[in-house]
Amino acid sequence: MNGNGNLRVGLYICHCGTNIAGTIDVKAVAAWGETLPGVVVSREYKYMCSDPGQQLIVDDVREQHLNRIVVASCSPLLHEQTFRGATAKAGLNPFFFHMVNVREHDSWVHEDKQAATEKAKDLIRAAVRRVAFHKPLEKKRVPIHPDVLIVGGGIAGIHAALTLANAGKHVYLVEREPTIGGHMAKFDKTFPTLDCAACILTPKMTAVKKHPNITLWTLSDVTQIEGYVGNFTVTVKRHPRYIIEDLCVGCLECIEACVYKQAKYPDEFNLGLGKRKPIYIPFPQAVPQLPVIDRETCIEFKSGRCKKTCVEVCGDRKAIDFKQQESTETINVGSVILATGFQVFDARRLPYYGYGKFPNVYTSLEAERLINAAGPTQGEVILRDGRKPKTVGILHCIGSRDENTNRWCSRVCCMYSLKLAHLIKEHTGAEIFNFYIDIRTPGKGFEEFYQRLLNEGVHFIRGKGAEINTWPLDPSEEGKLIIRVEDTLIGKIRRIPVDMVVLSVGLEPHADAGDVRRLFNISCSSEGWFLERHPKLAPVNTFTDGIFLAGCCQGPKDIPDSVAQAGAAAAESLALIDSKFVELEPNTAYILEEACSGCKTCIPLCPYSAISFVEAKKKAEINEALCKGCGTCVAACPSGSIRQNLFEDEEIFEEIKGVLAHA
Repeated sequence: MNGNGNLRVGLYICHCGTNIAGTIDVKAVAAWGETLPGVVVSREYKYMCSDPGQQLIVDDVREQHLNRIVVASCSPLLHEQTFRGATAKAGLNPFFFHMVNVREHDSWVHEDKQAATEKAKDLIRAAVRRVAFHKPLEKKRVPIHPDVLIVGGGIAGIHAALTLANAGKHVYLVEREPTIGGHMAKFDKTFPTLDCAACILTPKMTAVKKHPNITLWTLSDVTQIEGYVGNFTVTVKRHPRYIIEDLCVGCLECIEACVYKQAKYPDEFNLGLGKRKPIYIPFPQAVPQLPVIDRETCIEFKSGRCKKTCVEVCGDRKAIDFKQQESTETINVGSVILATGFQVFDARRLPYYGYGKFPNVYTSLEAERLINAAGPTQGEVILRDGRKPKTVGILHCIGSRDENTNRWCSRVCCMYSLKLAHLIKEHTGAEIFNFYIDIRTPGKGFEEFYQRLLNEGVHFIRGKGAEINTWPLDPSEEGKLIIRVEDTLIGKIRRIPVDMVVLSVGLEPHADAGDVRRLFNISCSSEGWFLERHPKLAPVNTFTDGIFLAGCCQGPKDIPDSVAQAGAAAAESLALIDSKFVELEPNTAYILEEACSGCKTCIPLCPYSAISFVEAKKKAEINEALCKGCGTCVAACPSGSIRQNLFEDEEIFEEIKGVLAHA
C-alpha cells in the first residue's frame, strides 16, 4: 500500500500525566487529528503505555479496521516496543506503527503552550503522512551459541562465572594477571562487617578452578573479537608462564630451590612493599596455585647460565619449560561479560601530598597490605624507617571529587578509610586522624560503622588536607609528617604532626579502557567508564547487543554492588542463551545490486563491519546480523544504491512535507 491507498489511521495522543498535557493542549490536538486525511480514529488518553491504553489500540484496530497506528507520547527508546506489541496483538504488522516523541521533543523543551501545541500538530501530521509508506517488515532470528566469555577475574567476574556455570553454561574466564581475585585479594577485611576478605574470596576462587563448566585462562588477553550477538568469534592470546599447567602439582618446591636464596625483586602483589624471587606465586591462596617465572629477572633468560635448581627439584614431573611460547586460542561464544575492574589513582599526580617523596606516606592499598597477615610484614604495621606509628593521618578523597583530577566520588573511600582507621588503631594503638570533605555512609550498616569509629576515639577533621611537609616548628615535630589543613568546622588552619600518612586514593578506569572499548565496540562515558545502555532500565547492558558489564569497569562501586551487578549481567546473558535465538530489528540497510557500482566507499565507513565486498559479483554486501541500522552507509553511498528499512526515501520525504505543511 502507498500513500494514496485505502489508508485508515488510528491516532493516539498521551497525556503522560502532566509531562505532556501540562504544556500541550492534548484534547485540542486529538480533536484536530480527526481532520487529517486518512485518520479514522483520534483519541487522547492519560497513560497510553498502560494496559487500558494499549487495549484502546487493539480494540480500535479490530472494530474500525485500522491499518496504520500513530502514537504521540514519550521517547521511542522507552515505549516503541510496547506499542509495536499492541499493534501486533491487534493483528497488524508491528511496523505499521510509528511513534511521535512529543515529550522530549516538544513539551519538555517549550514553555509557550500555544507554540508547543502547534509543534505537536506538525510532528503528528508528519507521522501520519510517513506511516502511509511503511512496509510490512519481519524480524529475523539468529541462533545463540550457548558459551559465554567473561573478561576479568576479580570478584565480579568470578561471581558471574560461577552463576552461569552453576546454571549449566560453559564459561571462558580470561584474566590478564597470573591469578584471579582482583583487588579484593589484596584486602585484609571488608567493611562494615570486618569479614576476612580472603575467607570470603578464596572459596569462590577455588570453586572457579574446580568447576567443570569453567575454562580458566590466566596471563591471557583478548586480542580480537568478531561477529555479532549470539555468534562471537574471539581470539585470546595466552602469555607464557614457563610452567606447564597440566604437569605442575603446585608443590612450590621450585620457589624454595631457586638459586636466589633471598627474595630481591619488588613484589607487584604487595605493591613493592615486599620482595619476591624470579620464580614466585603472587600470594598463598592464588588460583591457579601455580608459580610463574619472570623472564625479566630470571638468570636463565638474562644470561642462560642458571644452575636450574628449580628444574632439578621438579624432577620427573618436568613442569618447568623455559622455551614456552605465546599461544592463541580461538573460541566461539554467544555473549560476553566485561568485568575488567579499575585502577587506583596514582597519588604521585598530586606532589603536594609527598607520595614517593616522603617514605612514610602510603596509599590506602599499601596500608591494606601492611595490615594483612599475609602481607610483607605479616600484619605488623612497620613503617619504611622501621618505626611503629603512634599517630596516623588518613586523608580522604585523593583523586576524587577534585576538579584537577577526577570530579566523581569513588563511593568506597569514606568507608574503607573508616575501616583502615579501625584496623590500624587495632594493630598499633595509634591515635588516628581522618581528614574528610564529607562523610558518605549510605549503605547497609555503614552509618553504624561510622558511629563505632566515633566511639573508638578516632578524630574526624572536616577539611581536605592542603599539603604534607616535614618542616618542624618545634622539637616535638622533628621526624614527623606535618599535615596542613583548614578545619572548616572551627574556621582555622591547623597543623597536625603524624608518623604515618595514608592517602585514600580513588578509583579510575584502567589506562587501556579506551582500547578495550574499541575492541568490543562499546561506548565509554566522558570519565572513561564503560557506558551502560540505560542507567536505570538497562544498567548492565551495552549498546552492542550480547555484551554486558559487571563491577567497577562500569563505575565505582563496593563489593556487594559489584557482586549484585555481576549476578544481573549473568542473568541477562543466561536469558539470552536460553532464548535459543535472538530477534534482529529489521531497520537494516540493504543494497540494490543493480545500482551498486562496487566503489567500496561504504565498507570502511561501517562502524559495525557489516559490509563486505563480493569479488565474484563486484558488489558490496551487507550482513543483516551485523547491521545496526545507523544509516552511515546509506548517506555515504555515491550511487544511492543503499537503502534502509523504516527509513526509505519516500517515508523521509513525506515526513518532511508533513512538518513543513503548516509553514
